[in-house]
Amino acid sequence: MRAIAGGDLEHVLAETKGLWEGLRGARIFITGGTGFFGCWLLESFLHANRELGLKAEALVLTRDEEAFRRRRPHLAGSKALSFHRGDVRSFEFPKGRYSHIIHAATESSVKLNQEEPDLMLDAIVQGTRHALEFAESCGAKKFLFTSSGAVYGKQPAGMTRIPEDYVAVPDPAAPASAYAEGKREAELLCAAESSRCGIETKIARGFAFVGPGLPLDAHFAIGNFIRDALKGRAIEVRGDGTPYRSYLYAADLAVWLWTILLRGESCRPYNVGSERRVSILELARIVGRVLKPDISVHVQETPIEGKPPEQYVPSTQRARTELGLCETMSLEEAIRRTADWVLSNP
Repeated sequence: MRAIAGGDLEHVLAETKGLWEGLRGARIFITGGTGFFGCWLLESFLHANRELGLKAEALVLTRDEEAFRRRRPHLAGSKALSFHRGDVRSFEFPKGRYSHIIHAATESSVKLNQEEPDLMLDAIVQGTRHALEFAESCGAKKFLFTSSGAVYGKQPAGMTRIPEDYVAVPDPAAPASAYAEGKREAELLCAAESSRCGIETKIARGFAFVGPGLPLDAHFAIGNFIRDALKGRAIEVRGDGTPYRSYLYAADLAVWLWTILLRGESCRPYNVGSERRVSILELARIVGRVLKPDISVHVQETPIEGKPPEQYVPSTQRARTELGLCETMSLEEAIRRTADWVLSNP
């Protein structure tokens, strides 16, 4: 699999350049390093490490090192990167001290959430507990947990963007809430560990994203739409097209996550995402206009008259005002860059 474009890595470095001194000589332990978030964090870290001479190291937890090496040989060959085999819920603690922990491992499969919610909940909660125990044992000072906007439960119809101080819950009686409930409990574990032993636990509540490495055959609507357009077939909207979402480009995501880890306030959650609201139908049409202007869009279901559309869009005022973060890439350019990367990875 081809590396992320150098322009995107330069963008991340330019937007975070003043932060990297905090990682000079650091030893970082990363869970979830083989996923979408993790690969962007690893690529941007290794780029900054080379360009700035940080002499930092990263150890990545993985269940299958060889698979990672096959998929990402340009990363696996770095001298600053090594691997530790194990499951996030039970891995043997590596020896030595680590200054920073990034806990990005999670199960996000819709199928798993629906069919085995107990396994979903266990993977998130026990994985976070184990990662926090390791953070204490290795003397880490900062711990980043990639949570989710799912912790808010259903977004009220009259609320266009969810702020961090909105207190609500997913339906605890619904098995499909396992992912959201797992993230909520994991956040509580982070807060409790910070209170008990003083480690700085940073919480990033992610929403929806687009960029190189995003699966095009999973439950991500934007990925499926890009796939359809690149194949030259009609873009299929599986529902009625009315739900609202927003999409942050992955290079901006990396900037936000590094900033939250190094400058964010401990135990103070930050929403991570775009504030540009688009309906799923509008998104499909935007993808078509950007990639295949003559392509058609097919909506499978008819909207129910009078039913408020579902929403999943964050307010990012806290990140903007407290950390100086912003969205730098338009949705259209994000789609174009993602498609270009896919075409270069046949």
